[in-house]
Order: sequence, then C-alpha cells, then structure tokens
Amino acid sequence: MSEELEFIIEDAEDSMKKAIGFLEVELGKIRAGKANPQMLDGILVDYYGSPTPINQVANINIMDARTISIQPWEKKTLQTIERAIIAANIGLNPQNDGVNIRLFLPPLTEERRKELVKKSAAEAEQSKVAIRNIRREAIEEIKRLQKEGLSEDIAKDSEKEVQDITDKYISLVEKHLAAKERDVMAI
Repeated sequence: MSEELEFIIEDAEDSMKKAIGFLEVELGKIRAGKANPQMLDGILVDYYGSPTPINQVANINIMDARTISIQPWEKKTLQTIERAIIAANIGLNPQNDGVNIRLFLPPLTEERRKELVKKSAAEAEQSKVAIRNIRREAIEEIKRLQKEGLSEDIAKDSEKEVQDITDKYISLVEKHLAAKERDVMAI
C-alpha cells in the first residue's frame, strides 16, 4: 500500500511541476515592454504545407529593447512568416524589408500595462485551479485506498502531505505572478 501512496504523491507533485512550467511559458508570452523572443512562441508558419513554429524556419534576434528581428532561412518564407504574425494578433505589425522582418514594440501605456497584469493574473488563476484539481484527484485516490483497507492515520498523513505540496506550488504561482507584475509595471 505504501508504494501506491508514494506513487500518488509523486505523481501529484510531478503534475504540479508541469502546471508551474506551463505558467512560466504562458507568462513569458505576455510582453512586459521589452522585446522577448518568447513572444513569438506559439506562432505557426505554413512551411511546405505543415504548420511549423516560427523559430524553426527563421533566426529570431533582439536588436534592442523594443525591436525583434526575424531572418528567415529561405527568402520565399518572408510573406508566410509575415502573414502568420499578423494572423496571430499579438499586437505587432511586421515590417518586411525583403530580407528581414522587424517587429517594433510600441511603448506600453498605463492602461495596456494594467490589461497585461490582468491577463497574467488570469493565467496564474488557471494554474492555481489546475493545482487544486491535481490535489483533489490525489486525495480521492487516497480515500479510495482507505476504503480498500489503508489505515485512517496513514490516509490523513498522506492527505496532509498532498496539501503541503499544494500550498508550496500555490505560493510558487504567487511568486511568479508578483515577478511578472513588477516586470510589466516597470517603466
């Protein structure tokens, strides 16, 4: 029985780590006034008929704090990349000079910063919900084991361990959110 309990707890912690990893990726996509190649993550380019991430068909460089340069490996993909960026609706207009595509990030207004903080908070809340769902599933598994003969004391200790792990990851979400808010609100 204890092996099964350890598996349940380890599985819950692994799933919570994945939720934190997903949150980090999603927060990275939210721009904080500085150019960041992660802003282009998730944009897919039609490359010879198959959707391909933009970073697999071009070099992405940061020219300065407000400019991203995209240099396609093949010139004929310039328009395709440009269309993909426009279709992604990330709030940036690509400038195509025939060799490179440049994305100029306008300075963030106070209103836009507040919107980005709200978006960050929504992502954090989704992560918290995911972590709580993982906790609920782990506790349900422990209760199932208790019905199958696991002692009540061991079940309660295991539930407390799952709750402690949950609290740890919820506080990690809060730290990530606070850091992103500082980053977005910094002028």
